[in-house]
Amino acid sequence: MVPVIRGARFGITLFLLLFGAGAVSEAVVDRVVAVVNREIITLSELEKWKGPLVGEIKTEDRLAKREQTQEVLRKILDRLVEEKLIDQEVKRLGLKMSAKEMEGAIEEVKRRNNLTQENFEKALVMEGLSFEGFKKELEKQILRSRLVNIAVKVEPKVGEKELREFYQKNRNRYRSVETYRPGQILFYVPKDATPEQVQEIRSKCQKVLEKIKKGEDFGEMAILYSEDASAKDRGDLGYFKRGDLLPIFEKEALRLKVGETSGIVRSEFGFHIIKLLDRKGGDPPPLEEVKEKIGIDYYQEEMDKAVKKYIATLREKAIIEIKL
Repeated sequence: MVPVIRGARFGITLFLLLFGAGAVSEAVVDRVVAVVNREIITLSELEKWKGPLVGEIKTEDRLAKREQTQEVLRKILDRLVEEKLIDQEVKRLGLKMSAKEMEGAIEEVKRRNNLTQENFEKALVMEGLSFEGFKKELEKQILRSRLVNIAVKVEPKVGEKELREFYQKNRNRYRSVETYRPGQILFYVPKDATPEQVQEIRSKCQKVLEKIKKGEDFGEMAILYSEDASAKDRGDLGYFKRGDLLPIFEKEALRLKVGETSGIVRSEFGFHIIKLLDRKGGDPPPLEEVKEKIGIDYYQEEMDKAVKKYIATLREKAIIEIKL
């Protein structure tokens, strides 16, 4: 098939620890950047987390980049202050994990990521973590979660009215991925073709298009005339998502109604006649079909609000000094 596909997209499955992975940064001259109830946060702690976020800054303007980097650091520091406050509260309440609980938690991480002990240890090395370092971070996360479950209460049940309002407000969240299935008849144009040759090829394409307009079957015409590998499949290219195909090809395909055929479309490969064979998805499903997920999402959103409120109360009672 002529590559009307824009480019292959390969996904790499990363091993994500429950607490996320920090980037290894270059050595820095350490100093205190914040004090939270007499406990310090150092610059090295801050630098450990900044790599991926600073990497997202695209501007070439040095001043703008410096300002945006500082904004990133402030956001990371704000998060570290919150974590420090929660860890202090965990300590104050005396929350602990037993060795058996830790063993079970590690086994759960391995199970979720489908890892053997050997692969698990290799994954930790790749993330720059020792096994003991991982255990400490995992324990922190679990105890933080326990604290939140103790301190933050949200009613798990929600009424029909709230669910419906939440659904209407967040309809786009539940849209399915839109896919479409184009067919094509391609008349290939060599890159070194003369204007006369290009016109001759276009005339051939026009004659086939006229036949289709008079009632000839698109699939039969594709078998007889298309110079694409899809000719053997009656021009059927299969299903694609938005953004998968060349913009000029995709724009015309999505302009069509299902069963409708385009005029002549010129691309870098030649002249195309496109037919939209099928199109599905893209619309949000009825509320009843996603009611369970809506309930989960609604609860999570309410929980997030409650957690933010709880952390705000911890901040109000704390003595925090920022030195960044």
